[in-house]
Amino acid sequence: MMSQKRLFLLDAYALIFRGYYALIKNPRVNSKGQDTSAIMGFVNSLFDVIKRERPDHLAVAFDKEGSKDRLEIFPDYKANRDETPEAIRIAVPIIQDILKAMHIPIIEQAGVEADDLIGTIAKQAEKQGYKTYMVTPDKDYAQLVSDNIFMYRPARMGNGIEIWGIPEVQKRFEVERPEQVIDYLGMMGDAVDNIPGLPGVGDKTAKKFIAAYGSMEGLLENTDKLKGKMKEKVEANAELGLLSKKLATIMIDCDVTFSEDDYVLSEPDSKKVQEIFEELEFRRLKDQFIKIFSKEEDSVQNSGSSTSKKSTTQAGAGQFSLFGENIENGAETDTFSNRKTIANTNHFYQSIAPGMAMKLFVQNLLKQEHVCFDTETTGLDALTAELVGIAFSWEIGKGYYIPFPENKEDAQEFIEILRPFFESDTVVKIGQNLKYDIKVLAKYNVEVKGELFDTMLAHYLINPDMRHNMDVLSETYLNYTPISITELIGKKGKNQLSFRQVPLEKQTEYAVEDADITFQLKEHFAPELNAANTLSLFKDIEIPLLRVLADMEIEGINLDKAFLKSLSQELDNDITSLEQKIYQEAGEEFNIASPKQLGVILFEKMKLVDKPKKTKTGQYSTAEDVLSYLAKDHEIIRNILEFRGLSKLKSTYVDALPNQVNVVSERVHTDYMQTVAATGRLSSNNPNLQNIPIRTERGRQVRKAFIPRNDEYTLLAADYSQIELRIIAALSKEETMIQAFKNGEDIHASTAARVFNVPIEEVSREQRGNAKTVNFGIIYGVSAFGLSNQTSLTRSESKDLIDTYYKTYPKLRNYISEQVDFAREHGYVQTVLGRRRYLKDINSANAVVRGAAERNAVNAPIQGSAADIIKIAMINIHKKLKEGNYKTKMLLQVHDELVFDVYKPELDEIKTMIKTEMENAYQLEVPLDVDLGLGNNWLEAH
Repeated sequence: MMSQKRLFLLDAYALIFRGYYALIKNPRVNSKGQDTSAIMGFVNSLFDVIKRERPDHLAVAFDKEGSKDRLEIFPDYKANRDETPEAIRIAVPIIQDILKAMHIPIIEQAGVEADDLIGTIAKQAEKQGYKTYMVTPDKDYAQLVSDNIFMYRPARMGNGIEIWGIPEVQKRFEVERPEQVIDYLGMMGDAVDNIPGLPGVGDKTAKKFIAAYGSMEGLLENTDKLKGKMKEKVEANAELGLLSKKLATIMIDCDVTFSEDDYVLSEPDSKKVQEIFEELEFRRLKDQFIKIFSKEEDSVQNSGSSTSKKSTTQAGAGQFSLFGENIENGAETDTFSNRKTIANTNHFYQSIAPGMAMKLFVQNLLKQEHVCFDTETTGLDALTAELVGIAFSWEIGKGYYIPFPENKEDAQEFIEILRPFFESDTVVKIGQNLKYDIKVLAKYNVEVKGELFDTMLAHYLINPDMRHNMDVLSETYLNYTPISITELIGKKGKNQLSFRQVPLEKQTEYAVEDADITFQLKEHFAPELNAANTLSLFKDIEIPLLRVLADMEIEGINLDKAFLKSLSQELDNDITSLEQKIYQEAGEEFNIASPKQLGVILFEKMKLVDKPKKTKTGQYSTAEDVLSYLAKDHEIIRNILEFRGLSKLKSTYVDALPNQVNVVSERVHTDYMQTVAATGRLSSNNPNLQNIPIRTERGRQVRKAFIPRNDEYTLLAADYSQIELRIIAALSKEETMIQAFKNGEDIHASTAARVFNVPIEEVSREQRGNAKTVNFGIIYGVSAFGLSNQTSLTRSESKDLIDTYYKTYPKLRNYISEQVDFAREHGYVQTVLGRRRYLKDINSANAVVRGAAERNAVNAPIQGSAADIIKIAMINIHKKLKEGNYKTKMLLQVHDELVFDVYKPELDEIKTMIKTEMENAYQLEVPLDVDLGLGNNWLEAH
């Protein structure tokens, strides 16, 4: 008996939007700066259907110019919809090119929506004996479901599918027949499509009405049975209800014909598809395409089934079969059976028992060229966490786990057995966020030697604007959702388990999976680093810096807790004094920290402005930018801003810092993040030492709390002088500015002399200040409006000053234009070392969005080059400190400044070395200049 033929109809835009928004927080951007999220999302959905189902027939339906019929009867149909994102508009023609190359029919008709096309074809195919699957997340299609027509709903991030037949529709909508979904939608309305519905009728009421009256018409015929306001509303809006039902009805009589021969899933133009994927830089999808449409794939795939992870003892793994526990993860049987798995990857995950097994395992480790390892610990703080186990993988689908004993002496014995691996110079160590693992192992007196490959850092260079955690990378590049740690230990709170409490088989499954995935990501990212020309940046800057930062974080910095306690009391007094001033000016007491109460006082009672700005919720906006604009005219605003600043300073730093002192080292240990700022700058966390205010007196006082380790040491701060201006002068080849730096002139006074046409010695303080604002503002694309807000100049004076500035420095203006042009053509800009900043909005039709990208096109190479240069200096200084076996330690990096704990007998030698290394980190046409300062605290040194 022949099986029933199956037709799959894909709702293109529904899947495109779904793919785009699934990646909205971490968009997929290629080396040309092109946002390919929508294309990738759709192609993943398409491939998933083909891989799972091997359909006989398949087609894709697109909307074109909206629904002519619905707009004729209701001009506001879909009027509320936001404009289609530019990335999607650009994606659609490319998606259609892919479909054409794959010989997949495109169903499209001007003035007809995709759901109407799909509805018509599904009903026609049903009459011809087909079983039809409508591939869409859109619930409206439920009205079309029948014995042979189904909804095929992809779940989020590719985690399986839902198939809705008649029973599923009946349960979901509480209807007897699927066609009653039309009545449900008509009664409820649809805010997305701007279908009005019946006022006051929501989900529950619509289901109640359908249960009682069967349909919209049945309801309207029985309004005498309704009561009160509901009766009035339904009767008054009867026509609106019938109109809504008509708008919600998917048409099944469009001018389109199902042609069996045209919809056959046939042989694609493989070369053309691969060319498109190469252009888009879809390397993994290209590989997947080849696998799906190869004969080998055909022989192993079963119609309608999905791959499940299985444990198999493969060649080369059997030698460990007696050393520990094999982890079997059979299809749909274990705790994690609902997770989607890596296509066609069987796995062998095994725990290694202590004794001879571990020693033999290490011998095998040392024979490998590349090994991924991943530590499992009791917590997230590397300096206090203890090892629970270490996972290893060096082959896709295989890995091993060594559980560690809780006793510290026994754990150290395990480390000694593994020490030859970690300290081997010949084995490349792979990991995700290796800095953490290096810091954990340092507690056990182990130095991780040899070449490193950090997948988090690699991806940061490949796609800096995306998130870089392993789960996101796995889902994006391997189409695989790993086990969540919360599945094992629970969510945060008192009931959360320690990883030690997790059963060994689950520890093994989780830990080795991480190592396996990370190994696979390394295989994926290594060629991408080459393709983006960032391999040298990875190997020569980011990886060496990883070790430098680990040492700095382990070292930490001393904190004067007694000083912070006294400063906290002073701030309390200042804040109380400001409160009283604000109450006096307002004429009443209120909660100054409440935006709602503050807004009422400022804009209703005091009426400081005629038309105050409001938030989306209708409250008066008291945001920083709003108040800053009003500050120069109103003392109460100045006091409020100072109150906010002091309150934040007290809570964020003065009171918080003592609680962040490590109980063992009695020092503060910040974490430096290499993968947060897209420009290449480092950021710090726990505590964030880079955001300590420096412009205010009280803010500067916080730096006073950072002190040397003891009386034998002093703090030294080394700061690049005006490095960003020096870089822009060098990159733009602006001779006038270059010469000023070479002559050692005050660059702001030099600029002022030229733009105001006065001798340099006659430049006033105000003129120098305005020139300084323009000098730095140019990097950030300052406008006349922005300049007038930052200075005492009017807007017209600001415009004249900017125009004169560009006439004085014409090459600077040319450089800015060239950077924007380069970005428009290539989709990215780059630093002096080739670090790329992708600008997906550089050609946006939206002027505001495009303007922001244009400013980044100028700013990113300057900021990024400064970041690259200080990183080189840090690497070189760290190397010299180690080679010279100095007691002096590098402690902090804050933007363009480095802070050192200098052993006083080494001071003269260290000062010379630091200044030399920083000023010669990178050769520009403009000399780099470094200011050194010494002190008994950071403030004095700075």
